[in-house]
Amino acid sequence: MKVSINGTIQDEKEAVISIFDHGFLYGMGLFETFRTYDGMPFLIEQHLNRLKRSCEMIGINWVPDKNRILLQIERLLEVNGLKDGYIRYTITAGEGNLGLPIDEYSKNNEIIYIKALPDMSVDLYKYGKAIQLLNIKRNTPETDIRLKSLHYMNNILAKKEMNEIAKDKTAEGLFLTAEGYLAEGIVSNIFFIRDQVWYTPSIDTGILPGVTRGYVIKWLNKIGIPVNEGRFLWEDLMAANEIFISNSIQEIVPITTLYDLNGKKMDVGSGQVGFETKELIRKYKSDIGGYK
Repeated sequence: MKVSINGTIQDEKEAVISIFDHGFLYGMGLFETFRTYDGMPFLIEQHLNRLKRSCEMIGINWVPDKNRILLQIERLLEVNGLKDGYIRYTITAGEGNLGLPIDEYSKNNEIIYIKALPDMSVDLYKYGKAIQLLNIKRNTPETDIRLKSLHYMNNILAKKEMNEIAKDKTAEGLFLTAEGYLAEGIVSNIFFIRDQVWYTPSIDTGILPGVTRGYVIKWLNKIGIPVNEGRFLWEDLMAANEIFISNSIQEIVPITTLYDLNGKKMDVGSGQVGFETKELIRKYKSDIGGYK
């Protein structure tokens, strides 16, 4: 595959950055992942706005140029022979001295990775998938709000745990906080519905404020459905009528099965994808219809 570094498209085997980049040395960098529909990234402005806010919080002087970014994505799709792709857009702090700085970073690096979209069977949205409760706890964020940063050890260790304990290897791993509250999936946010009331863990649990999560909450509020953001327990999921997860690549995914730490399997509600989740998926598909 070919990637883009600071606007120059290169073969991935030739693409390099300095070993003194503080993204490498200290994890000072941020990224967004999203996908395209007919070559156009969905919710791109929300992704870039989140990235800009995050850069400001950690002292990286970066101003997005949406049109230039879209052109780079278009070129990457073309040179890689892809109609659509999985995009990771990364901003690192850039090269600096060995040691902890106090000044703002002003020589950041922009890296755009691309790969083919994963194969997502229609059965995933028709029959749903499972959630596996994790032993490893969600780490606390470095700032008041979790950033989509290059610090990803917690997620990687969770993925390793899933490989070791999960009966269903396709399941999504679910973090709890150190206090035992629901947090988020390894690569997703989580929602649940009980008695027609919608719930999702609040940002103060230390979860990532996902772009698709924000889309769901905004749309529900627009049609008069409030979403209760708060601190909830595993037992609340067990009592839910419907559960779904969200992220920018898989979109809205129904959860129809739960596995606890002992491997005990439980159906969510009737064990089938619920009506409200189906309607939300339909709405999301409708919104991307202009691209698909």
